[in-house]
Amino acid sequence: MALRREPTARQLRLAAELRRLREAAGLAAREAAALLGVSPVQISHIESALAGVSEERLRRLAANYACTDAELINALVRMATDRTRGWWEEYRGLLPTSFLDLSELEYHASCRWDVDFLHIPGLLQTEDYARALFSRRVPELPQEELELRVRHRLQRRIVIQGSCPLPYRVVIHEAALRIRVGGRAALRAQLTHILEASEADHITVRVIPFDLDGFADITTAMVYAGGAVPKLDTVVRDGPHGSLIIDSEAQLGVFRTLFHRVEAASLDPRRSRDLINRLAKEL
Repeated sequence: MALRREPTARQLRLAAELRRLREAAGLAAREAAALLGVSPVQISHIESALAGVSEERLRRLAANYACTDAELINALVRMATDRTRGWWEEYRGLLPTSFLDLSELEYHASCRWDVDFLHIPGLLQTEDYARALFSRRVPELPQEELELRVRHRLQRRIVIQGSCPLPYRVVIHEAALRIRVGGRAALRAQLTHILEASEADHITVRVIPFDLDGFADITTAMVYAGGAVPKLDTVVRDGPHGSLIIDSEAQLGVFRTLFHRVEAASLDPRRSRDLINRLAKEL
């Protein structure tokens, strides 16, 4: 079987989890290969996501690693055997891989938590807001790519607008609600869209007001996507050179705690809607 040239983030996550299980068992790749009856190169290919792994082989690996977490093993099997070709595949080769990886992460997530300070989170952006945001990129995007990014961003909303929507909790700083991306009219429409979205039972919107005393918990945007089991949760943070994916168990625990602290410090949903409504009327 030919090796993958560009594994997806989901395939890389499966590979990383299998490597963690092996290392937790105290086995070298050579020893794991001997127990499975394959070459060390095959183990290396599996753990680098260059090659897939069958359900039967994955369960044998888990048994050899003395992993007794049935829920985790079953979740890994689903990751290994899933053949979904989602809507995002139409953008492969047209948009950066990180855009597709985020869409796939959202598709498979059990829940989604966002914290944002300077911009409205992508899942809540209107078309005009998204277009204005992408149009400010340096260097400037060609018109065709700009429109592709806008269309992709709007399609991502299916996870909170479809027939089986994702539970979505979002905390937005007041600064993001005031920055006039796209101008006064575009921002007013954007705030109205957030108010309408927040009426859905599965969406909770909270605001961190400017006058909150002593707030310093998180200073950059955070996306927290729940996995099939907590060990498979994922945090995505935007950095100066692209998105950073965090999946170590210890760091996931840190970001869970941070999100809960930020959420607890923010205004409750009713007061948050009141603030957003007031800001919209001021425009």
